[in-house]
Amino acid sequence: MINSIYSNFLGIAPTWYKNTIITFLVSNPIIYILLEQIGLPSGFILGWIILGQFIFTLAMAIKCYPLQPGGLIALEAVLIGLTNTNQIYYEVEANLKVILLLVFMVAGIYFMKDFLLFIFTKLLINIKNKRTLSLLFVFSAAVLSAFLDALTVMAVLIAVAAGFYHVYKEVASKDPNFSETSEEFLVFGSFLRNLLMHGAVGTALGGVATTVGEPQNLLIASVAGWSFGEFFFKMLPITFPVFICGLITCYLIEKLSVFSYGIELPNHIREILYDYDEEQTSKRTRSQNMQILTQSLIALVLVFSLAFGFATPGLIGLMIIVLLTAFNGVIEEPKIGKSFEEALPFTALLVVFFVVVAVIHDQHLFSPMIAYVLTLKEEVQIPMFFLVNGVLSMISDNVFVATIYISEVKEALDNGDITRNQFDLLAIAINSGTNLPSVATPNGQAAFLFLLTSSVAPLLGLSYLRMVLMALPYTIVLSVVGVLSVIFFL
Repeated sequence: MINSIYSNFLGIAPTWYKNTIITFLVSNPIIYILLEQIGLPSGFILGWIILGQFIFTLAMAIKCYPLQPGGLIALEAVLIGLTNTNQIYYEVEANLKVILLLVFMVAGIYFMKDFLLFIFTKLLINIKNKRTLSLLFVFSAAVLSAFLDALTVMAVLIAVAAGFYHVYKEVASKDPNFSETSEEFLVFGSFLRNLLMHGAVGTALGGVATTVGEPQNLLIASVAGWSFGEFFFKMLPITFPVFICGLITCYLIEKLSVFSYGIELPNHIREILYDYDEEQTSKRTRSQNMQILTQSLIALVLVFSLAFGFATPGLIGLMIIVLLTAFNGVIEEPKIGKSFEEALPFTALLVVFFVVVAVIHDQHLFSPMIAYVLTLKEEVQIPMFFLVNGVLSMISDNVFVATIYISEVKEALDNGDITRNQFDLLAIAINSGTNLPSVATPNGQAAFLFLLTSSVAPLLGLSYLRMVLMALPYTIVLSVVGVLSVIFFL
């Protein structure tokens, strides 16, 4: 029976990972009791241990989705008494806007996928210059992620790449000498891999700029009391130079063919893809064309609604669901329900984040660190927050890091330790720090992790290490330009 329980525990996760999580769960109460016995601050020390364990589950997200192991550790923290359900509910209630954003906005954009697929497909087959195409992928992903959802934009890019991969494979496999290890096939895979990485970085460049770009943006904006427009203009001194330098980086790495970039698409493969698109376009009915047009018009409604702050982003997302489903004829419950599949696992994980944040608050884990940073000169505080948030976001998840730091800074404001102006500057540093350097690893950005764990990643040879290496030039440029912008432009 014990073997069966062990086998079922965390399913197909590696044995060493299961044993690690079991060790965490068994040792935590023992450590707490021992610390109590010898008179040390048990809650404070164990709180830090649990925080480290939780970050470990985030860093190992490829081995096992963090909801289950992280959730077990969070539940144990509650049972030990490091926090309580009232404090957890307070954290959830305070961040309801973010939860609504994830639930409704992501689902709303799901019904806009046909329009987004249309855009990226036309870009890929009609633009022959690789550098121009790469720039447009970065630019388009950035603009779309600023007003839509980075995860959904990434999902569309993956769908485009997977679609064209299978189209070419189907045509090429008719050749009796076809092999998936042939040079031509590998070149095609490398070409698609280039575009996906450019697109992924684009989601980060655009995602940092608005309240809806990333979940933590809305969280920070809600705590700071900023509207969509206020947030955009407050972030502009950082986002604009970073965006420009990101585009320059894209051009240079393609031109110089470094970090596995610069792979050109062979002309005859382009012709195959073009013919396929022409065939699909000819088959498209008037009703399907009207659906794409409707989606484009509702996308404009979405942009204007967000820009003028008609409602919180989550409620605007619900409006988009109603409009898109009503005018595109989606009335069956199973089809509507499918749109929520992408967001709900991460929404559940976000609530687990809030449990850990409640532990941090109740045990005052970050109070000494925050107090020390706030003793530094104001011009040093801001870049320090950017760098600390950036490094932590590379290791764990940027939403989690932002949740912790903005909560601690808000508490410092409420206690009168910092001025409102200091708070605003620190909030900008936290937002830019969690969004920009986090492109370094798949752990930091949900869109990057989504790409790594997608079905297309092994087809294109996109491993964890390869993603880190291909993101490296962007990581360096975005981090350096970001911190310099924080120092000189804030």
